[in-house]
Amino acid sequence: MPGGAIQAGAGKASPAGATGRPTLRVGDAGDEAYVDPRATPLAAREANRAAVAALLDSLGVAYFAVRGKSDHGTVIAVEEGDRARVLEGLRRRLATAAGHVSALVAEPLRTPRPVPGHDARVWDRARTAAAVQVSWYRTDPGGHLLLGHEYGCAVEFWTREGDRLTAPRANRVTWSVAADGPALLGAGRLFSRFVPVHTTLAEAPALATRPEFLVPLVEDIDFPVDAVFTWVDGTDPVWAARKAAARGEAYHAESASDARFLSRDELRYSLRSLHLFAPWIRTVHVVTDDQVPAWMRRDLPGFRIVSHREIFRNPADLPTFNSHAIESRLHHVPGLSEHFLYFNDDMFLGRPLTPHAFFTPVGTARYFPSPNRIPQGPVTDADTPVDAACKNNRALLLERFGRVITQPMEHIPYALRRSAMAEAEADFPREWARTSASRFRAMTDLSPTSSLALYYAALTGRAQPGSMAFTYLQLAVPDLARRLERLLKGRDQDSFCLNDAFSTPEDMAVQQELLSGFLNAYFPVPGPCEL
Repeated sequence: MPGGAIQAGAGKASPAGATGRPTLRVGDAGDEAYVDPRATPLAAREANRAAVAALLDSLGVAYFAVRGKSDHGTVIAVEEGDRARVLEGLRRRLATAAGHVSALVAEPLRTPRPVPGHDARVWDRARTAAAVQVSWYRTDPGGHLLLGHEYGCAVEFWTREGDRLTAPRANRVTWSVAADGPALLGAGRLFSRFVPVHTTLAEAPALATRPEFLVPLVEDIDFPVDAVFTWVDGTDPVWAARKAAARGEAYHAESASDARFLSRDELRYSLRSLHLFAPWIRTVHVVTDDQVPAWMRRDLPGFRIVSHREIFRNPADLPTFNSHAIESRLHHVPGLSEHFLYFNDDMFLGRPLTPHAFFTPVGTARYFPSPNRIPQGPVTDADTPVDAACKNNRALLLERFGRVITQPMEHIPYALRRSAMAEAEADFPREWARTSASRFRAMTDLSPTSSLALYYAALTGRAQPGSMAFTYLQLAVPDLARRLERLLKGRDQDSFCLNDAFSTPEDMAVQQELLSGFLNAYFPVPGPCEL
């Protein structure tokens, strides 16, 4: 999904699901794409499928959905005897609504490059191809997000052999189906691991298929996954005054360092990344100290604002200004699923991911160790609060399991098991309660989510190490503009973190301009939780 320069193209008829606006030329290849202000990978996938299905309906050609090997596109099967009619119909459709097509072979050495539908050569190749894939590219009005051929619909040509129809290439389930079998509806999630398990989304409807494709597979994930964010508005004077009072200090609005920090609005864009690239999340829980961003809706199904008062058992522990304390209570979020992802607001998904990136089909969580090492020895005054918490985690796990942890975790969304956190709290009640009661970071803190709960799950058989393409970018680097541009142009990272641990107030105004441009270009599509 590369970004790129935009050139106005000629207005053309629009495919189903795209606007009637003139097309744009986007990306390095100058591909034509239709403008869609609400373009998402899931919506592009369904719009391409619906356009092909509508064409087949108009031709009177019978078809059924196939559980293909790609999570991004869809696959529709037709009989070989209908090939000529289908190809001619697709060719005519692409002549009036500009799109792309590729001729697919059964065992490709490489993926064939899609070409514009008016290229006669591809239709010659299609006469003997195992399948043809059709797509209409979509982009946001700024041309930053290109949803291309990978979200297209492939039409396979199945051969009738006696009372069976045989597939021309492998799929996830079977090589053949009964030629005259019944047409049944299959849930949208069966045809892509990118589709939510429990959904009423128009972008993931049930599809007409054959009984052979309705079987549960070993690799299916059928449990819900939630997401949890923690967020604080450090520029809020009411919150800052509360923090000063908790410290026993006087609060002066003009000089309080927390209030001088600019709001980077990372939460908005982290939520957009989830909307674009992980639509399978069931419910998003945003945990705050009774703060709600002005742009955020509060009445959206599948989206909850959770007050600290809902999760802290002891009211005397509030207010708290310690992220470790807040994280120690996340498994008490009402209605939270057993499997959930925990995000800091500076964590972002960089491209479409399936839940398999974070969990195995049997529910084992994946954790992502950092190449760094936890300093040896006991906690000392020279330790940072982060290192001290890791050392405290290490001491508890060594005593409980006889194993030594040596690595902290990458700043990748943490895949957590609610039960593992509850058991860790029960196993270490004194240390856990002390962390929960610590209003500011202390050298006795645990780091419950970013280390302890993950290793506890691993040592009790509920987590295993994983890997993903990831970038950690510290905003205080001198070449920030170049690094952000590389991240935007490549769009090849599964996840990235934009951390701000060392910036001075003087740096932040310059950084803000760079970061605003980057975030709006990378995540141009507003999420449903935005007013």
